[in-house]
Amino acid sequence: MTDSARSEPTLIAHRGFAGESPENTVAAVERAAGVGSAEGADGPAGRRADWIEVDAVPTADGDVVVIHDAELSGRDGRGLTDATGVVWETDTATVTGAEVLDSGETVPLLADVLDAVPPDVGVNVELKNPGRRDLRQGEKLAGDALAARTDAWRPFAERALDAVAGHGNDLLFSSFCEGALAAVRELSSRPVAPLFGASIADGLAIAREHDAAAVHPPVDAIRGTPFFDAERFGESPENGAPDIVAAAHDEGRAVNVWTVATWYQADRLAAAGVDGVIADYSTLLRD
Repeated sequence: MTDSARSEPTLIAHRGFAGESPENTVAAVERAAGVGSAEGADGPAGRRADWIEVDAVPTADGDVVVIHDAELSGRDGRGLTDATGVVWETDTATVTGAEVLDSGETVPLLADVLDAVPPDVGVNVELKNPGRRDLRQGEKLAGDALAARTDAWRPFAERALDAVAGHGNDLLFSSFCEGALAAVRELSSRPVAPLFGASIADGLAIAREHDAAAVHPPVDAIRGTPFFDAERFGESPENGAPDIVAAAHDEGRAVNVWTVATWYQADRLAAAGVDGVIADYSTLLRD
């Protein structure tokens, strides 16, 4: 398929277009989904998201909140919120009262985020952490190891599934952790997608194991683009590095790439045949 003939990728708002709005807040998802004013509907000069991606973590009270970092203050003291503490060790009232990036917006419950998204916009819930430090991210597990990790994720996965129940949006659960995906598939028929770590082979194997609807590799894992990082992923294209797009499409899975930073990246990824771009900005896809 030529560039002119290809279809445009799905635009997935990473944390509600984190480059344009306070990430993972109700205001961010409303703006990304075109709720409210005309300015909010399209962003600065961009377009409405087809899907919105948000991150989910538990509080000490067992509620599911939307926040990326384990620490309320953010990684490396970036000041994500005006509160401190580990999210899953902090009560819900403190977490949901924390102001995000001096914006006036606070950390929301997952259910409140779903309430804010129109039913014609899909929601990708990334399960970040079940409330523990010892995660095994991007790793294909088996046997007792997989069973143990599924057990560790099951209570949180069940609460996340409860939080999205009753909403008419298309939904997708993603995670770097195979145990999270295994728990979701055990508890429901909701579609899942593995986020790839350093191993393309492991990511594809996790997708097969759990009948994933999609795979979510990073930008530099896509073979046939200027961004492919052979050193990071262990093989050069000439030596048979797995072609994620071809392999996923052969198995009926979509390929959604993270985190796309520029229009040029989006353009080259579209030419390589990816199905979706997970982006911080609404302006990346050209008409």
